[in-house]
Amino acid sequence: MQPSDPAYTTSLKLNSPRRRMANSSTTLRNVNVEDTLRSVIVSLIDDQRFFQKLGETVKDDLLKKYFLAVSLKCAQFRGDLETALHQEGMHDIVEAGSVSGVIYHMWAELQAKLHEGDHALLVTAEQAGGDTARAYRDALDKELPLPVRQLLSSQAAYIEGSHDYVKAARDSGAHLPPK
Repeated sequence: MQPSDPAYTTSLKLNSPRRRMANSSTTLRNVNVEDTLRSVIVSLIDDQRFFQKLGETVKDDLLKKYFLAVSLKCAQFRGDLETALHQEGMHDIVEAGSVSGVIYHMWAELQAKLHEGDHALLVTAEQAGGDTARAYRDALDKELPLPVRQLLSSQAAYIEGSHDYVKAARDSGAHLPPK
């Protein structure tokens, strides 16, 4: 390329220090958004699996339907967040949950096998839902683009409501095993 060539001039403009700094800042912001969304997505993967298993395990029909619906909602939220990642130019997250998600899942299975009843499963569900609510609160404490913040806020409201429902069901005592 020669200095008189228009492509040369365009190349200089695109590779200027100011342009590189702007790209660096954008990349840093994208990395922060990506890390934040990935953290929430991992929690949603955990909850999707956990609540599906819980829906298959609890005896109460209302709780069965509720937990299966929450599992589906977690899958939808995950898809929405992955779409936001795509819009930011990032790739899908690898299908994996967290260690704490595996522990909650195994603990619920053990409780079911020991026939501890729906109340014990509700206690575990309340703890697992609390972890996801915290993941959303942590994400919303970060600087995020407005569309991402709005999406997370909307989802967080549902997650908090679900967590409150599980706590209320647990505290109602209706699912306590007979003495």
